[in-house]
Amino acid sequence: MKAKGKVFRYQDNVDTDVIIPARYLNTSDPAELAKHCMEDIDKDFIKNVKPGDIIVAGKNFGCGSSREHAPIAIKAAGVSCVIAKTFARIFFRNSINIGLPILECEEAVDGTDADDEVEVDFTTGTIRNLTKGTTYTTQPFPEFMQKIIQAEGLINYIKG
Repeated sequence: MKAKGKVFRYQDNVDTDVIIPARYLNTSDPAELAKHCMEDIDKDFIKNVKPGDIIVAGKNFGCGSSREHAPIAIKAAGVSCVIAKTFARIFFRNSINIGLPILECEEAVDGTDADDEVEVDFTTGTIRNLTKGTTYTTQPFPEFMQKIIQAEGLINYIKG
């Protein structure tokens, strides 16, 4: 299981209200949520993100509200993976539950800039910055989490 894409870089404490502003929470439609993903922190994000791209961020990514709308908006926008120094715990759980791969790796965050091309191997925990020729290793997903992500979320995993 791998992801490869261009990096969108953000700092510490990106909260769920920035990921998907509360004014758009009158829908749970993933496509509609995606249209507004990151718009309060990066108004051009949705115009520039391509399927497979990767978000790289600092500490405490996904803090704030416990709503699942935030990881749903990110996934529906086409983001294949989020790499951060740390995640808010509820965001971490919500991401896995909806099948959005997320990894914690401080070294990879520090060594990655916006627009770098990055490839992630979730099975080995290897993060390769193809632009800079650097490689980082983090804890790979346990097998059961890989199966949840491959199934596109916990509900599909349980149904399967």
